[in-house]
Parts: sequence; structure tokens; C-alpha cells
Amino acid sequence: MTLLSEAEATRLRELVRTAFAEHGLDVTVGPASATAGTGWNFNLANLAAVCHNDGGGPRSWPALVNEHVARVVRSVAARQAPPALPREELLTRVHPRLVTSDPASLKAFGYGPRSVPGLLEVLALDLPETVDLLPEDSLSELGGQEALRERAFRNLRAVEADRHEVVTGDNGTRFDVLTGDSYFIGSLALIIDEVAARYSGDLPAPHGILVALPHRHALAFHVVRDLEVLPSLHGMARFAAAAFTEAPGNLTPSVFWWFEGGFTEVATHGGADLPVVLTQEGTDLMARIGDPGAEDSERRSG
Repeated sequence: MTLLSEAEATRLRELVRTAFAEHGLDVTVGPASATAGTGWNFNLANLAAVCHNDGGGPRSWPALVNEHVARVVRSVAARQAPPALPREELLTRVHPRLVTSDPASLKAFGYGPRSVPGLLEVLALDLPETVDLLPEDSLSELGGQEALRERAFRNLRAVEADRHEVVTGDNGTRFDVLTGDSYFIGSLALIIDEVAARYSGDLPAPHGILVALPHRHALAFHVVRDLEVLPSLHGMARFAAAAFTEAPGNLTPSVFWWFEGGFTEVATHGGADLPVVLTQEGTDLMARIGDPGAEDSERRSG
């Protein structure tokens, strides 16, 4: 919980322990998660980000924690029994969702394609209070993975961003940022060519599109055309690094290049002394569009 001071993190853990106890659940709260005797685990990172970003300050934390824990408890109960909704309604709620490919996610949702390096593309139900990821053994009940994925992408195309901002700078930086309350804004990267056409009208994209998806509620993109790409790439890397650490549902601080349907990592944030690090593929991209500064950029092997 790097967003919080040591004292704040200690207070948050105690609030979490108390909130679960009020629901009759005895949990052990560690440095970054709460666990029950059954092996169930609740990661505290998202809740820490919610508290850190709330304008009410620490006084608002008890209410935030209670609301968050109550929602988690209801979600766990719902997962133990499938949603009592007609099959057709469930199909209207299924979406592809990008999640981090940590060991726990790989074990539970390893069926998901590795569409974006470092992330898993899984199927999820957008329910009134929660977004529930679908385990592999539940897919056959809803029609099977292939048919569900087709329906999920149809539903994803209906997702709208609440806010669209164009970030510009005197050095030529220009990229679009989409944000919203939907848990599937970051997942719009999976249809980035359609998204770029919808929000910027900037297609076709013969040199591909730069994409950043730092967390589930944000997506940034830049259609690659000319030498403007380098400052835009640096700007997107800085944006991704900042947003990755400051919002719930974080995904990746990297910037990717989408080209002909595939994603390649081209840059990530390297810290204060080295703000942007290009992968070899990123350096190759700079050379591809004739950027004379590419060879001088910091690089690492991809």
C-alpha cells in the first residue's frame, strides 16, 4: 500500500478487520491483504487507492471501508451461487476484461488469451454492484468460450467513456485520454482501432497506434503518423506511470504499440533519473518512421 504512510496503512488495516468482523467474518489482515481461514484472499491495494484519492480525507475512511467490504461480502456470496438472472440477460452483461497475469489469476483464469503482454483477457459479468470474472468451468453453461467471447466484444463496443481529453504540449506531444466509471475502459484497448476512429476520427493507421492502459478506468492512445510520435510516446509513458500508481484496478505502467491486431511493449517509465525506457521494439518503431533521435533514446532489450 505504497500510496499510504505507515500510520495510514495501519489504520486502514484495522478498519478492514473491524468491517469484516461486523459481517461475522474473522480475517487476518497482513501488509497488503486480508485472508480468511478458508483461504479466501482480499487484496487491499484497490481500497488503499480509493481512500487515498477520496477528497474527504481520513475522516471518510470508515464509511468507504464499510461500503467496500459490504460489497465484497455480497460479491463472494453471489459467486457461491450463480446470479439468478435469465441467460439472455447474462449474455447482455458479459464483457472481455483485461486483468494482471499474476499467479492467482493465471490459475483461475488461464483460459484467457494473452492479448496484451503481461495481461490476461478474461470474460466478466457486469452486474449491478460487482464485476465478476467468469472461471473456465462456468463458460459452458453460457454457450462456450468462443460464442461468449464474440458476444462479449459486441457488448464492449457499446461501452462509452465518461470523459475524453486531448493532451497536448509545446514539444509536439499529443494523445487522447479516455476515462470513466466503467470497469471496461482499459479493456477498450482490445478494439483500439475502432475506439480511435470513434473518438478522434484519426484513421487509417498505417503505422499503428500507441496505447496505454494504466488501470481499468483509463485508456490513452496516439495514432502513429510522423515524428510527433517520440514526444507523444514520452508523454504517454509519464501518464501511464502516474495513473498506474494512483488509481484502483491498476493494470500496467507500460506503453504498447498496436499494429495489425497485435500488441508489442515499446516503452515503460524508468523512474526519476530515467523517465522513459524504450524496448528494442520501441527503438525499432522510431527508426521505422524515420526519427533521427531514436538511436539516442534510452533502450533495453524487449
